[in-house]
Amino acid sequence: MAVNYRLEREEEVYSPALLVYPALIRQNIACVLRWAGGPQRLCPHVKTHKTREIARWLLEAGVQRHKCATLAEAEMLAQVGAPQVLIAYPLVGPNLQRLAALIRRYPHTHFATLVDHPAALAALASAMQGAGTEVGVLLDLNVGQDRTGIAVGPEAAALYQQMCRSPGVRPEGFHVYDGHNNAPERSEREATAERFWKDVLALRRQLEEQGCPVPRLVVGGTPSFPVHSRWQQIPGLECSPGTFVLHDAGYGSKYADLAELIPAAALMTRVISRPHPRRVTLDLGTKAVAADPPLERRVRLLDVPEYTVVAHNEEHLVIETPAAEQFQIGDVLYALPGHICPTVALYRELLVVENGIVADRWLVAARDRSLTV
Repeated sequence: MAVNYRLEREEEVYSPALLVYPALIRQNIACVLRWAGGPQRLCPHVKTHKTREIARWLLEAGVQRHKCATLAEAEMLAQVGAPQVLIAYPLVGPNLQRLAALIRRYPHTHFATLVDHPAALAALASAMQGAGTEVGVLLDLNVGQDRTGIAVGPEAAALYQQMCRSPGVRPEGFHVYDGHNNAPERSEREATAERFWKDVLALRRQLEEQGCPVPRLVVGGTPSFPVHSRWQQIPGLECSPGTFVLHDAGYGSKYADLAELIPAAALMTRVISRPHPRRVTLDLGTKAVAADPPLERRVRLLDVPEYTVVAHNEEHLVIETPAAEQFQIGDVLYALPGHICPTVALYRELLVVENGIVADRWLVAARDRSLTV
């Protein structure tokens, strides 16, 4: 689908700027709801957009459960009335007291978090008891990414049983994030999921037979979402994609089964220099677009038919192109970010484009590490 990201009054907008397109966001939300089989099977991650506006749209679409990684994201979700919020990140140190404060401040929201180690569980339970409250807890299972989580097996079963006995926490299920399950071919992602699902479901059955409830299975991200969303026969399964709301060039070029999603955010940039006949320099440095993808995949320029990114510094993106002479100092170009989630965090506000005009500005509220708690 061809999308026109261009503004009608470009001269009124500072660059670099991050533009978002509400019609495309709503289209992406509707698409994912259809794939999931309904809002009750979603627990979308707020990390991509970090805005109250998009969180409200998801609530209006019927999504009751939401996932986040920071206490600021959790508080933002509570502020807009999210009924259930999962903080899918290991909380340690003073963040445990902040969590207790969050629970007290927003009693209308049910909060949960993760544990993957007996020491983490003991610290969490102690903090909740000390504050006179309790929190939901999901066991973070490591199914192959080796970033956080405990491997499926006897130690995981013992830790969940300990959760069931610990005051201050309520055992609520498993968190199963397969970030490593990101092969371009869907058949490979399906095979990977098949391998770990067998063990995860066996662990669930074992614990339930021992009297430990495992009502929720919060699973996956955007790449594995098309795979997990088809497992509708599994009770309590909640898919947790995040990138889908804004989408990006990275996922768009890699996954054919996500082709119905459309990038709903674009970068506006300007030519600031022509240092030699084949080079063009743009004001789209690492402070304006995420630098975690490889150099050649950090942006996809929409106005340059053939180019190579040769340098990316804090305030500069330098390309080489045979079409360099077509571009004059001050010319406006548009680009899709390779990784939208950290790109959003680089901006204080998003410019909301409707009918080619900047119609609103959305504060990226949860880019901060704290709001009021």
